[in-house]
This record gives sequence, C-alpha cells and structure tokens, in this order.
Amino acid sequence: MADKDKLFAGAIPELYERLMVPLLFEPYAVDLAERAARLKPLDVLEIAAGTGVVTRALAPRLDVEAQLVATDLNQPMLDVAHTKLGDDERIIWQQADAMALPLDDESFDVVLCQFGVMFFPDRVEAYREARRVLKPGGRFLFNVWDRIEANEVAHAILEALKARFPENPPSFMRRVPHGYGDPEIIRADLEAAGFHDIILETLEKTNGPVSASDAAMAICQGTPVRSEIEERDASALAAVSQAVAEALAKRFGNGMIERRIRAHVVEAVR
Repeated sequence: MADKDKLFAGAIPELYERLMVPLLFEPYAVDLAERAARLKPLDVLEIAAGTGVVTRALAPRLDVEAQLVATDLNQPMLDVAHTKLGDDERIIWQQADAMALPLDDESFDVVLCQFGVMFFPDRVEAYREARRVLKPGGRFLFNVWDRIEANEVAHAILEALKARFPENPPSFMRRVPHGYGDPEIIRADLEAAGFHDIILETLEKTNGPVSASDAAMAICQGTPVRSEIEERDASALAAVSQAVAEALAKRFGNGMIERRIRAHVVEAVR
C-alpha cells in the first residue's frame, strides 16, 4: 500500500465528514456502536476513528464511568471528530498508529475499528497489537467492506473512473476499501494473531440518500482517489468529478440515489 492511500489530510477530512459519512458510514457506525455497547465495556479503544462517526454513536451508549480512547493515524481527521462531538470528559483523542499503539498491555475491554483494517500494512501484526492491549477475554469488533461489486455506488464510480482514464484508471477503491472482503482470509489473519471464537456476519444495508453530484464528490474529492486523479491530471479534479456525477445520474437516475451496500462485521475474543 502506498503512503498516499493512508493520507487523509488537506481538504479531505471536511469533505469526508460532510459527504462520505452520510453516504456510506452512518448505518454501519450505529450497528457497530450497538454491538460494542451490549458488552457494557468500561475501557474502550477505537482504532481508525476517522471523523468520529462511531465515536458519536457509541458515546451516549456508554456508562458514565466508561472511558473511550479514540485514535487515528491522521490528526486532521481527529480534529474534525473532536469538533463535531465537542468535549466529553470520558473521551481521550489521541493520534496513534494501529501498528504500534502507544498504550499499555491488557488495558481495554473492547477494541473496535470501523472500516480501518483494510489500511493496515500488516494486518496480522495490527491484530496482534489490538490483542495486546485487550484484557483477557476482551473483544475485538470491526467491520470491513465486501467486494466492490456488492457495493453499487462505489462500483459505478469505479467504472466511471475507468472510462475517464482507460489506460491507467484510479484503483484505490478496489485495492484498499474493497480489497479485504474475503471472510476466510479475515478469519485466518485473526487466528494467526491469536484470536479465537471468531464470528463473522455479512450485513447488507442501503447507502444514505445522496445526489449523484454529492456521491461523485465524496469519492473523487473526499478520499485518496483525489490524489490518484491529481497524479493523472492536476487540473482535472472538478471535471472528473462532474463526469462521474453524470455517469451516476445516467445509471441511477436524476433523483436521490439509494443503493445496496454490503460489509462484513467481525467479533473476535482475546
């Protein structure tokens, strides 16, 4: 994975929060928060918290005595998350790399991660880190996108980008967010890291209603796809976003788009 695939900075965090979160992330954030809250944890670690969609969903469900450490590799994402949620004395915001967590062994009842494990350069090692900071019997909860063909808007955008750059199409969406959707590989990686009692559920939902232009801008400008486009033509970001929007409208119509999204939700025990 290239470093640019993990870079969420500049204009991306604000666009990500405004467009990507309602487009794709909110339904699964609520689901993951509910799963975590049912475990009644007092010490929670969130990895790859992004702009805080899971943090916001989980905080009201936690005990008043609980503590949540919300981390992300990219400080600009955490800055947006903190601003959106406001101050909560139970929440600690901390920039951290999931590959080398600056946290003590056996500190947390639950570690959770929403759509972040796909970005780990060595997933088994990152899972070992998550296991290291979990208390005995603690739970690791995360979700990961299924293959891109099972996620209709993302797949349509990928096809539109291929049409725009036929010789060298942007590949981030297939390589990274939708590049780790095989349940057997996920299970094997967790077992290699020492986890057991692994439960994997495939969960299909519908993306938040969005216009073709907002969906195109979300992916083309609010993710590292932006860097891929700019590498190919530094002046083409607006034009490519418009072309993708037109392709989405042609495929799904001119109204609000609500299509299938599908992900795997995973729970494993330390």
